[in-house]
Amino acid sequence: MTLFRYLVTLHLAAVPFIAGAQGLDPAALLKQPVNEWPTYNGDYSGRRFSPLTEINSSNVHELSLAWAARFSGSSNDASITIKSTPLLVNDVLYLTAPNNVWAADVRTGRELWHYSYPPNTGSTIGNRGLGMYENWLFFETPDSHLVSLDANTGKERWKVQIADPKLDYTSTVAPIVVKNHILVGIGGDHLDNPGFLESVDPETGAVQWKWWTTPRKGEPGIETWPNEYAAMHGTGQTWMPGTYDPELNLYFLGTGNPNPVMADKSRKGDNLYTCSIVAINPDTGKLVWYYQVSPHDVHDWDAVETPVLVDTTIEGQPRKLLLQASRNGYFFVLDRTNGQHILTRAFIDTLNWTKGLNAKGQPIPNPAKFPSPDGVLVSPASSGATNWPAPSFDPETGLLYVGSNRAFSMFYLTDMEERPEGWAGIDRVAGGEGGSLLAIDYKTGNLAWRHDWPSGSGLAAMLTTAGKLLFTSNQKNIVAFDPTNGRILWHAGMTGNASAGPITYMVGRKQYILVAAGDTLFAFTLNRPENDKSNAG
Repeated sequence: MTLFRYLVTLHLAAVPFIAGAQGLDPAALLKQPVNEWPTYNGDYSGRRFSPLTEINSSNVHELSLAWAARFSGSSNDASITIKSTPLLVNDVLYLTAPNNVWAADVRTGRELWHYSYPPNTGSTIGNRGLGMYENWLFFETPDSHLVSLDANTGKERWKVQIADPKLDYTSTVAPIVVKNHILVGIGGDHLDNPGFLESVDPETGAVQWKWWTTPRKGEPGIETWPNEYAAMHGTGQTWMPGTYDPELNLYFLGTGNPNPVMADKSRKGDNLYTCSIVAINPDTGKLVWYYQVSPHDVHDWDAVETPVLVDTTIEGQPRKLLLQASRNGYFFVLDRTNGQHILTRAFIDTLNWTKGLNAKGQPIPNPAKFPSPDGVLVSPASSGATNWPAPSFDPETGLLYVGSNRAFSMFYLTDMEERPEGWAGIDRVAGGEGGSLLAIDYKTGNLAWRHDWPSGSGLAAMLTTAGKLLFTSNQKNIVAFDPTNGRILWHAGMTGNASAGPITYMVGRKQYILVAAGDTLFAFTLNRPENDKSNAG
């Protein structure tokens, strides 16, 4: 496989891969990431915050490229785009692109092994990454299979089908490991397929339980659909990984939009449990509570954005909170023990699709802004006020950092049938005020600061550290900000547009910042000897 490296430091000696190396310690999933990044968001909280301080606001200007490594797939892959957050366990990076998994040495980016999945007709829109249980890796394939690999060798252990590939599901989700459960989600928009969350046994691939995102006859929530047929075909896909509270033993997940998209004639009602934040018992698959952030969505604004878990004190009482900046343009704060609403606040000033909020803090849709044959101008735009790229919460500033767009789309209704299917309309971006990085005060929902990008989308993933730094990207640049005020402290160019969120870790006594751009990983570190701790925080 083609692999090149740009080597600009002296500590680049390749470390041989040791077959039979110790697997993942489950305790690592409960801790803030330091020398490992063992799950999609670094830990279960979804905060993407690291306590590392070697790279900090006083020395970040000294960051330079340590190495860059390019990854290629099989001859069947026309191109590779790394949209996955790499895992880092025992000095080995694990990353994916559709149909491909690689292991790479963390010090150099040198490829250790490459797994290539057979050619298939599934969607290759992207793959968010892997889950890891002990010495086994798990990833989804474009044709809706779950594959388990030996982490030491890349050899396939087993594969199981999680959905019928003929039904046009989109399988991109990074599995999340909770105890002995591999939690698997699914995507897809086109054929009104039922959405679900599934738990799989890591030993065998056997299904432990499946939770459908829309109710069946006789189940709570069915009253929010006109009939069982509409509910069963209402979709609500689980596109993205969730977060987990081990004390509550609850898995928190955002669900997708209802189908048919943009047409509501055949699905009057709130359409539970689409566009919702749900709390699931990972041992049983039972729904414990829900909160619907977009009742009766007609704009394709799913609610799969990361539900971030924050512990704090309010009025002298400890509170377990859940934060979500949702695609519909609203920021929500919930009590994650029971789903009780605490706060709702719009986070873009162009938002125009609601009549306000109801008593539960939910947006009230304005029918005048529903898609129509003549078109209607709506903000957020079709891509949303934010989207799947992960936010970050810094407990030291109390701010949630979110990539956003302040823009409009024209929404047209095209399918006038009594029972439309799939995409029943079209949308066209109609301009706006561009992309921005937002810093949201979780206690009030107010913006502490905003950085407007000169060009390009604002939809990018975030990383914060105890070194008083916020890292994100814009087009071909990775950028470091002061998280308290939004001042740019450092930036570096890359050969392609950033395609996955940055992570950070320690190797030996050096801290690294790693980011993917197209088919290449770029690793940055301080340009000084490994034993030089000057200016470290």
